[in-house]
Amino acid sequence: MSIDMTQPSGIDFAPSSRAAEIRQNIRTILSTPLGSVPMQRGVGLDVEVLDQPLAVAQARMASSVLSAIAEQEPRAKVTAVEFIQTDEASAMWGTLRPVVHIQFEEEVSE
Repeated sequence: MSIDMTQPSGIDFAPSSRAAEIRQNIRTILSTPLGSVPMQRGVGLDVEVLDQPLAVAQARMASSVLSAIAEQEPRAKVTAVEFIQTDEASAMWGTLRPVVHIQFEEEVSE
């Protein structure tokens, strides 16, 4: 399954399934700058990496995506991160948008 941040998506206040809820949570994480949520400063991605050269920004953003999803949405496991719009102009204007491929983690029953 993939979450494509190059495509628009709305907010569903009552997701119809666990998978829809996880996908929406990941989209929220990927579209939120780290430190911008009051009372939840650890939610989101570090956007400071966007000021780096393209190759460095992609590597650091991929790392940021992996750690943010692992920490903030443990029900999903990232299998790949790729970038669709990778030209210099997109990176210069801060539009480095990831496509994140995930698998759902099995729920552990206690």
